[in-house]
Parts: sequence; structure tokens; C-alpha cells
Amino acid sequence: MTNESGKAGGEKEENLAFQLIKSIGDFGINGSHVLSSATQLAEEYRNSKAYKNPDECVDGLINWQSGYAFGTGFVTGLGGVVTLPISIPSALLAAWIIQARLAGAIAKLYGHDLTEDRVRTMATLCLLGDSVTEVLKGFGIAAAERGAMAALERVPGAVFIKINQMIGFRLITKAGEKGLINVVKLIPFVGGVASGAVDWVSTQAVGKIAKNSFQNNQPEIGH
Repeated sequence: MTNESGKAGGEKEENLAFQLIKSIGDFGINGSHVLSSATQLAEEYRNSKAYKNPDECVDGLINWQSGYAFGTGFVTGLGGVVTLPISIPSALLAAWIIQARLAGAIAKLYGHDLTEDRVRTMATLCLLGDSVTEVLKGFGIAAAERGAMAALERVPGAVFIKINQMIGFRLITKAGEKGLINVVKLIPFVGGVASGAVDWVSTQAVGKIAKNSFQNNQPEIGH
């Protein structure tokens, strides 16, 4: 009975972690009525006359998004769109969504398909900063010289689910949860009053990792 109970608890925690990262990816990459999609953001920069090539577009995108404050309208709007069985500070959740959107837009600017599991997983992996290689190593995936994106080329779909669960676990830990003890209480997420400002340093880090990952593994023309 104890083993069965522990197994059930473990599965619940895995589902919660996956639900968190899926919501972040879906809302950030697909967009919603309160936030444009990663594709729309990428096209905005691609069509700008201020940038001559994808690299300049990406650099401009990273700098602008890092310093962009969405305000309470965006943050409080999350409560009506993202409903999670977990208590996460609204400003922190907003930052993750914005960063996932940034990574997705960078992927798009470098010609990647945002409907591919590999691309979406890499976009959310970028949220972990320097821990990307460590997480992949835990799954027996060695990030080669071309980087994490190349290492994901031959990964089966089931492993992407496990990787996303691990990303969710790590973000929850970052949010101050202790071993998911509070998570299993199933406290609904409610968007509270918060500044909604994205942390400049962490967003810069996410942007740079995304640039390195997607720039070095651009799809071949006609692929």
C-alpha cells in the first residue's frame, strides 16, 4: 500500500510539473488574447527596417524584451487564462511566459518550426539558463559541440515529456516550493497584483542561450 501510495504521489507530481511547463510553453509560444504569439513577435522584428539580418533581429529582440515591463494588466490577465493546480507568484509566472515567448521568437527567426516537439522543448529548456546541459545529461543526452539543440535531434517523443517534466520541477523549485509538498495541495493559481516586470538579467541569459542554440542549428533551406 505504501509503495502504491508513493507511486501515485510521484505520478501526481510529474503531471503537475508537466502541466506547468506545458502551460508556460503554450501561452508563451502560441499566445493568447493578452499576449501575441512567438511567431507574431518574430515577424514584427523580421519586418522591421531597423535590422538587416536575423542576428540583428535577435539581438534587438533580446534587448527590448529584457527591459520590457508588461504592467499589471498583463499579469492580472493571466488569472483568466492560465489556471494551474499550483501556487506560483504571478510576476514569476509572467516572466517565464515572456521568456518562453522570447525563445520561441528567436527559434522562428532562425527558421525553426514551432510546432515541433524538439523546438518547443528547447525553447522551454532555455528557461533553466546554464542548467540546460546538466538536465540533458541526466537523461543520457550529451550536448555535442553544436549544442543542446543538436543533441535533441534523435530523442524519441516520450523522452521529451520527461524532459519537460524535469523543467517543470526545476521551475517549481526556483519558485520556492519545497519538494513539491505544497504543490500537491492543488492550490489554484490566482493572478495577484504584481509589477509584471521581467527580470533583465535572467531574460538576457535566456535570450543568449536561445540564440546560441537555434542559430547554430538552423534548418537547411528547403528542409
